[in-house]
Amino acid sequence: MSNFWQDTITAARHFRQELHRYPELGWEETRTAKRIRDLLTELKIPWEPCAETGTLARLNPDSSGKHIALRGDIDALPIEEENDCDWRSHHGGCMHACGHDGHTATLYAAARWLKHCEATLPGPVTLVFQPAEEGLHGAREMIRQGALEGIDEIYGWHNWPAIPFGQLACPDGIVMCGNGTFTLTFEGRGGHASQPELCADPVLAASATHLALQQIVARRLPPQSAAVVSVTSIEAPSSPTVIPQKAVMGGSIRVPDRQTREKINHLIGDIARSTANSYGVECAVDIQPRYEATINHPDAAGRVRNLWRDEFGDDGLNATLPVPIMASEDFSYYLQEIPGAFALVGADDGDNHHAPCHSPHYDFNDRLIPLVTRLYARLAGTPAP
Repeated sequence: MSNFWQDTITAARHFRQELHRYPELGWEETRTAKRIRDLLTELKIPWEPCAETGTLARLNPDSSGKHIALRGDIDALPIEEENDCDWRSHHGGCMHACGHDGHTATLYAAARWLKHCEATLPGPVTLVFQPAEEGLHGAREMIRQGALEGIDEIYGWHNWPAIPFGQLACPDGIVMCGNGTFTLTFEGRGGHASQPELCADPVLAASATHLALQQIVARRLPPQSAAVVSVTSIEAPSSPTVIPQKAVMGGSIRVPDRQTREKINHLIGDIARSTANSYGVECAVDIQPRYEATINHPDAAGRVRNLWRDEFGDDGLNATLPVPIMASEDFSYYLQEIPGAFALVGADDGDNHHAPCHSPHYDFNDRLIPLVTRLYARLAGTPAP
C-alpha cells in the first residue's frame, strides 16, 4: 500500500475529527466551507461556491468521458453531545450526530486520491460538498444553482450503524423513504378543572386524535405499504387546576411514494378535524412536505454493488437490511434529475459504533473512510491500492 494512500487516509481522519469538534448547522457552515475550500486550494483542485456554503470541485474537467459526481453533506444537528472523546463538539447544543463529518472527510480523501491519479481518470469528476441536508433542502438549492450541469451520474452514501461494519446496501429502486411533518392546533375553551362541562378540552381532543392517527397505517393502508405516521409532541402549557385553551400536536410521516403521501396527508387532516369536532374543539391542520423517496437507478446501483463486491467480496453485500429504510435523504433531489445511486454502509464494528444516527452518543466510525474512498475511486474510474 502506497505511502500517499496511507497519508491520505490519515489526513482525512484528522479532518473528520476536526469537523466533529466544530460542527455547524445547516446554512451556517461558514467555517466548514472555508476549511474545505482551503484544502482544495492546497490540492490545486479548482472549486467554486454553490448555494452559499456549498462547494463544487472539478477534476479532469476537459475530458470527453462520462462525467460523474460524488457527494458529501457537511451540516450538523442541534443536539447536545454526550460522548467523551478527544474530538467532542466544542459548540454547545450542536454536534455531528449523523456522520456528515465522516461523509465530508471521505470526499476529501477522494479528492486527494483522485487528484493524485487525475491523469488516469477516464472522464470529468465533480465533488459536491453540500450544505443543509438535515431538512433544509440543501440539495435542491445546489441544483437550482447549477450543481448538476453537465453531469451524467451522481453517487452518494450514508454510514449506517444498524448493520455490520463494511456491509453495503444499495438496492435497485427505493432505498430511503420520503418524509413530511404535520402540526395540528386544537383550539378549545379553557376554564377551571373543576368545571369540565363548561370547557371544550383541547388536550382530550388531541389525545383522541393521537390514538386515531395510529390507525392510518394499521387500518387505512395496505399492510405492504412502507409508511409511518408518528406523533412526536403534544404541547398544552397549563397548570394542575386549568384546562387550557389550546393544544398543539406535532409529528412526522414516512412514505414510499407521492400517492401514499397524498393519501396519508388527506387522512391526517380528515381524522384530526373530525375527531376535534366530536369534542367540540376546532383543529387547524398544517402539513409540510420535506423530501421525496430516495430511488436508485438500477444500472447505477448495480455498478456500486459490483464494485463493492470486487473490493470486499460477496460478504461485503448486506442481504438482511429491510429496504426501504424509513429515514429520509435530500439526495433524492439529485436522483430525480439524473441517474445515480445512494448506498448505506454498515458502521457497527462492535466497538462503540452502534449508537444510532441522531443520538447524542453517536460518533462516526473512521474505519469507513478508506472503504468508501476506494469505492469513490473505482466509480471515478481509477483504482485505489
